[in-house]
Amino acid sequence: MRTYELVFVADPRASDDEVTALADEYKGMLEVGGGKVTKTELWGRRKLAYEIEKVGEGKYVVLYFCGEDGAVPIVDVERRLKQNDKIFRFLTVRTDQDLKRAGRPLPLEVEPVVVAEGAAEAPQPDARGGEG
Repeated sequence: MRTYELVFVADPRASDDEVTALADEYKGMLEVGGGKVTKTELWGRRKLAYEIEKVGEGKYVVLYFCGEDGAVPIVDVERRLKQNDKIFRFLTVRTDQDLKRAGRPLPLEVEPVVVAEGAAEAPQPDARGGEG
């Protein structure tokens, strides 16, 4: 099973209902094509790194979805995103490869240090970096 993230930036002049409708439209396209949308995040209005069409802000939406190899119609969804005038930019990322590469490191367990009776403690460094 492959996992993906789809982020798109919508025109800030669009109402919140219109942006939610856009998100629902693309969720529907992904689910009809064989994918499953696991989470939707509406980040709201945020400042853009640079102006797009003389607009300095955009409304961000993130869709997390998964599907079998070749079952998710990403190409069709991206084509529709390109055709929509209310969408400034979008990016689809396959995230399962990143998780495999990262190897999900396990948290290190720290064992308590036991000092034997009568043993001298090691000198601690002072604020200047030298031994105290």
